[in-house]
Amino acid sequence: MTAADSAPISAHVLTGYRPEDGFMAVELDPPPAEYVWHDEHAEQPERRYGPGAGYHQWLAVDARGGAVWFGDTDWRAAPEDLGSRLPGPPRRALGDGAIPAPGVMVQLLGHLTHDERRGCSWRFFTAEELHALALCVLPAVQRLVDSVHRIGPVGELEWSAEAATAWDDIEHAATHALDSSGEFLRPGPRTTPAPEWRVEVGAFLAVNPDLCDPSWGLATDAELDAYADYRPDSGYGGVPGRVCRAADRRIEDGFTFYGHRAALYAYRAHACGDRTPTDARAWLETTEAGRGTWEAAKPLGATLADVPDCALAALAEGFQNAAHEEGLVLTGLDAYLRRLRAEERSAVDRQLVREAEEVERLENTLKDFRAARNRTVTRILAWSDGRGDGEIARLASVPDDYVGDWRARLTDDTTTATPGP
Repeated sequence: MTAADSAPISAHVLTGYRPEDGFMAVELDPPPAEYVWHDEHAEQPERRYGPGAGYHQWLAVDARGGAVWFGDTDWRAAPEDLGSRLPGPPRRALGDGAIPAPGVMVQLLGHLTHDERRGCSWRFFTAEELHALALCVLPAVQRLVDSVHRIGPVGELEWSAEAATAWDDIEHAATHALDSSGEFLRPGPRTTPAPEWRVEVGAFLAVNPDLCDPSWGLATDAELDAYADYRPDSGYGGVPGRVCRAADRRIEDGFTFYGHRAALYAYRAHACGDRTPTDARAWLETTEAGRGTWEAAKPLGATLADVPDCALAALAEGFQNAAHEEGLVLTGLDAYLRRLRAEERSAVDRQLVREAEEVERLENTLKDFRAARNRTVTRILAWSDGRGDGEIARLASVPDDYVGDWRARLTDDTTTATPGP
């Protein structure tokens, strides 16, 4: 899923942050001037800046819905609490992969300027100036929401080369300067083409089709996400790094890749054609059609543990054909069936362990009883009370020959133990 697949989104300043709304949602609270100063000669670092120097104003952008608004932080709060006082993370705190939900990011606005004549000075913006800045960045925000990758059924956000460049234009517009008289100078809006060093993974794969793995076409979301999350100790990560490592190919340095997950999801969508990729486990276990297909295909007189690879492949083909009739393509099907079979075979392994333990226990018990029986037979034979081997054998539930052999051994032992004449 990409931005082009969703309904049009218009960049806009959020209601309550406009002059026509009376700036009803704006509550700016900058520090008094006497709390904002810089003493570069102070020996202790904590005394070099006044308590109000940590005050921040910010511009927030919703990369999902295109809303723009602004605000400030409490200058009295501890600096380490800055992140909790912002509506979203600063762009510079993020990488070039996923944009955390709900997709709100902030651009912190600089207030400190320095020149030889005036030294350090701070310039805080009014609500009107912040609104003008919000209007200035709307074209770049529109470009951002139009180009950001939207992945999966809920449209998770991922940076694209175009979207990252659009944010650079937002940052440029939010960077101010002062003229010689101390008046505020705002850079004008700009539209910068995505530089060549920013490369879409989809474009990279398009010119290197031999690096694509056909298994992506039937992979689950989790499998594609894990593939895209490849992070080596050195060199490129993500999809380009992983496929080039597998093919023993090297990528030239200096590039930044965007849209790893988006490229894999697009590959799978193309492989599935007009059918919808659907997780095999979810379809077979939770849908009526899937459960019916599973019941009809169960191996007769056997469990999945007894099914060989060829039969498992035939089973998978039957499930896939049934899903095709529903307009679906089952993802992760082979792995799911093999995992089920492995679980059943593990259960059989555990059964064998329990049986072996029980056999060992019974054999040890039998050994003890056999020894006790032999002692009793020996005791009775020692009586020499005239009973034959057959009668004693019936009492011991053993063959007659057993008692006879035992009597012979006892006789031999007695003869051996008796001193000669």
